[in-house]
Amino acid sequence: MKNSSAALLVTILIIFLLFSVLIAGCTGNSGSSKVSTTTIENPVKAASAKASASGNVISIAGSTTVLPIAALVAEEYMDINPDLDIQVNGGGSGAGVQSAGTGTAMIGMASRDLKDEEKQKYPELVEHQIAIDGIAIITHSSNPIPSLTIEQIKKIYDGTTVNWKDVGGENAAIVVVGRDSASGTREFFYTDVMNKEDFVSTQLEKNSNGAVKQTVSQTKTAIGYVGLGYVDETIHVVPLSVDGERISPGIETVKAGTYPIARSLLFLTKGQPSVQVANFFEFLKGPKGKQIIIEEGFIPL
Repeated sequence: MKNSSAALLVTILIIFLLFSVLIAGCTGNSGSSKVSTTTIENPVKAASAKASASGNVISIAGSTTVLPIAALVAEEYMDINPDLDIQVNGGGSGAGVQSAGTGTAMIGMASRDLKDEEKQKYPELVEHQIAIDGIAIITHSSNPIPSLTIEQIKKIYDGTTVNWKDVGGENAAIVVVGRDSASGTREFFYTDVMNKEDFVSTQLEKNSNGAVKQTVSQTKTAIGYVGLGYVDETIHVVPLSVDGERISPGIETVKAGTYPIARSLLFLTKGQPSVQVANFFEFLKGPKGKQIIIEEGFIPL
């Protein structure tokens, strides 16, 4: 009887051990499955990581005026070159010059010509003109000033004229809105409109064309200036009075040279561009690139 009981106990222990081994094996397989499960990444991030790992990256930085062109052309170019990652950042023309000059970006964007001191500091910089832009003077949509001369604009921005009634508007103080010191648009405005005379100290300085437009669209007595690509129905565009004729900024008037506040838009490289960058430039000069430039309100070369 005792032997039978012992045999039964041994049998139960063996069955228990076998069952434990089976459970452990299943658990181990389950854990192994979780570790090896493939995570499906965001396809854009995955492509970017792949391009970065392979060195197929073009970095672009600078002017917020040029930025929309660069971003849209980059998007189209990456569609036909999926292994390429083009990274586009703003920061202003000053940042674009510095980034290209120091080599921290492969392409710098600028909405003005290089200054003499920049040419001396970065003698290897090469300018590549990509388009022409006009500078639009804008006011709030409820303040449709009929026209302004360049001299009247200058007097508003240097603080001589402080009320809209003095330039054909209502009796209201003018809120002057402009760009910050890193802006190529500001530098161009300072040279070609202000004749290098100081801006009024009360000027509200904004870090992008978009910020200027937004401030003017929300401030009934404001005046500002933006690139043509930022003009839309949310603001009033003031025609310029030139020799008694009112001329509005636009592709045709800028191209014809009848609208006087216009400038070149540039890409900058440190030395001649690499083959990779040169191919991107060629795409920009092609039909799709020109179409984007026109759709953004600029004038292709």
